[in-house]
Amino acid sequence: MKKLILGLAVTASSLAFAQTTSTSSSPVAFGIKAGMNVSSLSKDEGLDDQKSKIGFNGGVFANIPVASSFSVQPELLYSQYGSKAEYTVLGDKYSSSTNLDYLTVPVMFQYNALPNLYLEAGPEFGFMLSAKNKVKNESTGNSSTTDDFKDDLNTFNFGIGLGAGYYFTPNIGLTARYVAGLTDIAKDRPSGSDAVKNNVFQVGLAFKF
Repeated sequence: MKKLILGLAVTASSLAFAQTTSTSSSPVAFGIKAGMNVSSLSKDEGLDDQKSKIGFNGGVFANIPVASSFSVQPELLYSQYGSKAEYTVLGDKYSSSTNLDYLTVPVMFQYNALPNLYLEAGPEFGFMLSAKNKVKNESTGNSSTTDDFKDDLNTFNFGIGLGAGYYFTPNIGLTARYVAGLTDIAKDRPSGSDAVKNNVFQVGLAFKF
């Protein structure tokens, strides 16, 4: 909870700072965005064939001009992370899906390379909402879903995002972003084992009011 409050405070501070330091005549714009996640986990030696998982992201943002070509964009998003995998046990083929749901607070610093095109980079603070595994025996068709195992994982996730966007009209734009996780998702990592981190590519649409 303390980390969630910290992330929201960062968003609020970005908004307040940008409003007091803005040298641009452009007003602050608010909007909504939604799109697709293509996520994976950086390393998991127990999986024979890890695959990317398709998920959803959506939420709200504020775009705050701080200069003629620069702006700050804090966001509040619901974002589905995780991965898929295939493996074999005693001759039976299994598929599994790790579903990690987060409330994320990206704070992107944007540069307007062209009037309608921007480049961006910045931190993302993530707060885990739930964590579930779904396993299916492909040989028999039987499947099962675990209970929420969020208590076994770090509920705070920190990453760095790089992206770009293009506005076809003053209000509607296409967005793309890659977020590389920097924190281990495991709470109690065995000594000598490699960290497992979230990675996600996001693409979607944004609408400014």
